[in-house]
Amino acid sequence: MKRIYNILPPDPTAAQQAREHWDSIAKPLGSLGLLEDAITRIAAIQNSPDVEIGKRAIVVMCADNGVICEGVSQSDSTVTAICTEAIAGGTANINPLAACYGAEVLTVDIGVKATLSHPNLIDRKLSHGTENIAEGPAMTTAQAQQAIRTGMDIVSDCKKNGFRLIVTGEMGIGNTTTAAAISAVLLGKSPEAVVGRGAGLSTDGLARKIDVLRRAIAVNQPDPQKPVELLAKLGGYDIAGMVGLFLGGAYYRIPIVIDGMISAAAALLAYRIQPEVREYMLASHVSAEPIGSALLDALALSPILTAQMRLGEGTGGAMLLPLLDGALSVYRSAHRFSDTPIERYEKLI
Repeated sequence: MKRIYNILPPDPTAAQQAREHWDSIAKPLGSLGLLEDAITRIAAIQNSPDVEIGKRAIVVMCADNGVICEGVSQSDSTVTAICTEAIAGGTANINPLAACYGAEVLTVDIGVKATLSHPNLIDRKLSHGTENIAEGPAMTTAQAQQAIRTGMDIVSDCKKNGFRLIVTGEMGIGNTTTAAAISAVLLGKSPEAVVGRGAGLSTDGLARKIDVLRRAIAVNQPDPQKPVELLAKLGGYDIAGMVGLFLGGAYYRIPIVIDGMISAAAALLAYRIQPEVREYMLASHVSAEPIGSALLDALALSPILTAQMRLGEGTGGAMLLPLLDGALSVYRSAHRFSDTPIERYEKLI
C-alpha cells in the first residue's frame, strides 16, 4: 500500500502537446469530442504525445460473494466457477470481443469459492469467497489491503510485459449487491436508489436485495471517509482487486478503463483512497444499472458510450477500444492545416 503515496500527476506538457497536435489537424476544433480528450489523457499518462495502445489487456477479477445466500441473485457460486473457467478457456462473452479488438484477456481467481485449475488462470485466491455482508464484514481489513496489493501487482506485471492499456472486468455472482452497497454509502443514497435487478431478479427478489442492503449497512456501520474499511465491510475480492488495478494504473502510468457499475464503484473507492488516480481513468460506458451514471458523476468522468449495457466481464470497456483506435488513426495520419489550403480554425471565446 506504500505505493499509493508515490503516485504523481500525469504529464501536463505531453497533454498540451497532444492538444496542439489535435488542433493542427484539418478539421473543426474538438470535433472528435470525448475521443480527443481520451487520447490527450493517455498522452499525459504515457508522458508523450506519441500515444501507443497497441498492446492491451482486459483483466477480469473473479470472486464469489457470501451474500448470495440471501437470495440476491438467480444464480449461485457454481456459475462463478463455470464462467471463470470459460473466460480462462476463451469461450466466454468477453473473449470474442477481446479477439476482435486485439486485446489479451487475463483471468484472475482472486476469491472464487470453488477450487479451479485451468492452465490459463492466474491464481491469486485470497480465500474461497467472502462472508455474508448482511451479517457482518465481507472480509478483514488485512484481506482488503492484500486484494488491493494484488491488483497493483498485476498492473506491475502488465507493465513489465509491455501492455499499454488495461480494461477492468469482473465475474462474481452477487457482485451487483456488494457494488450497490458500497455505492449507497459512498454517494449517501438509499438502498432503493442504488439497487437494480442485476443479472435478472423478480420484483420479490429486488425487494429482498434492498432489504439485504439495509441490513448490511446497519450491521456494519461503514464510514464513507474510510474507503478501505468500507471495502472490507461491504465489498468483494473482485471489487478490491479492481481498486488495486486503478491505483496500480496511476502508480505504473498505464491508463485504466472503467467498465460498468461494479468497475465504477471500484474506481470511486480508488479515488477516495488517492484522488490523483482519477486522471489515469477512462470511462468507457454508463451502465444501465440505476447507480451507473451517479458513480461516473462523482468521478467527474464522462462516458463515451451510452448503450444500456450491463454485461460485465469488461465487455463495455472492450467496446471502447475500436473507438480509441479510430481516433488514433486520425490523430496520427490525417492531413494538417499546414499541408492544405484550408484556413486554420480559431478558438472562439
